[in-house]
Formats: sequence, structure tokens, C-alpha cells
Amino acid sequence: AQETGEKNLGIWAMYFGTNQVADKWSIHTEVQVRDYQIFSNFNQLLLRTGANYHISDNAVATLGSGYIVTDPTYDEPSGEKNSTENRIFQQFILRNKVGKFKFSHRYRFEQRFLKFGDGRTDTQHRARYFLRVTYPLSEKWFLTAYDEIFINLQEPLFGQNRLYGALGYQVNKGVALQAGYLKNHFTGANFDRLQLAIFWNTDLRKKETENN
Repeated sequence: AQETGEKNLGIWAMYFGTNQVADKWSIHTEVQVRDYQIFSNFNQLLLRTGANYHISDNAVATLGSGYIVTDPTYDEPSGEKNSTENRIFQQFILRNKVGKFKFSHRYRFEQRFLKFGDGRTDTQHRARYFLRVTYPLSEKWFLTAYDEIFINLQEPLFGQNRLYGALGYQVNKGVALQAGYLKNHFTGANFDRLQLAIFWNTDLRKKETENN
């Protein structure tokens, strides 16, 4: 049987950015590097960007695209070629608060244009629902957890489920760090992953200056 790497602890190193360019608009930037083992045995590179429209402080709509390179196997057979994917996505985020608990709901639809290592191509469609809850421990430290389910709009219906928990640190108003643990479940396969993430939010709007 082909080795899947399920017995190994892998890692996802991630960067997420929200760059405010106008009162209602921001640009999403994202880079993820995923390895089958800790900082070795490449699995996936994900680059994603999008335009965010801020309907309110608690509601954001996004139109974006992604480019993904994937090594689909844990083993490294001679001559194996990675698969590539160009992706378009639409998403809507709603946020609310109950006591000290902060909730975030993300609804995302994806159109995926895949090219496999053997030259085959395919177009697939997918829906995702993401629920995150965050609880502050102090002004700087917080706990966060999420679950995300992936539903294919073609067979098979179930895509995957991700369950995650982490400790976070708010460095300043624009920068936060998280270190956590992910259980990534597919039909017939389960993977354990460490996650290291930096969230960097910038304000690129022109500042008004007073004339003296």
C-alpha cells in the first residue's frame, strides 16, 4: 500500500493580510506553505488574494482568486510532477459576540480549475462553511478554535473537515500570532498538522493632513 504520511506530524506555515485601501474596501493577501513533515517533504503551496467589501464592521463580502501547487503523495517517486490549480472564490463573513466569546461565520464557494501531474484537467465546484470562536485570556493573549466543512458540488459529496485549536498573541493593533493544532479529516484518511500563523493588517489609506 502507498504510504500516505498519516503517521507523521506535518506543519502549515501561514501568512494572512488585510490591507485597507478605502473606508469600505480592503485587499486580502495570503501565503500558506504546507509540509507532510515538520519543515520537510513539501505538500502544498497556496497563494490567495481578493477584494473585500466591508458592508459593516461585522459583515464582509469577498471576490478572490488562488493559485495552488500540490504534491499529492507523501512518497517522492522518480519523475512525479506536481498538480496545479487556479481557483476563483466568493465568500461572505459574518461576525457576532456573545459575552466575551467572539464568533466568525464564513461561507465560501469555489470554482476550481485543476491540472494534474499526468496532464489531465478537471473543473470542480465546492462549498465551505467555517465557524471560529475566540476567547480573550488577557489584553494580549487569546484562545481560538474553528471547524470547517468542505462539501463538493459533485461526487463525492463530502470533501474534508478541519478541526483546529490554538493559542494566540496580539502583538499590536495590526499584528497577531497563532500557534495551533489541526485535525484534517478526509474520507479514509486523517492528518495531524501543527499550524504557525501571522495575521498582519495594514491601513494604506491616505491620511488627511491639516494645513497650518
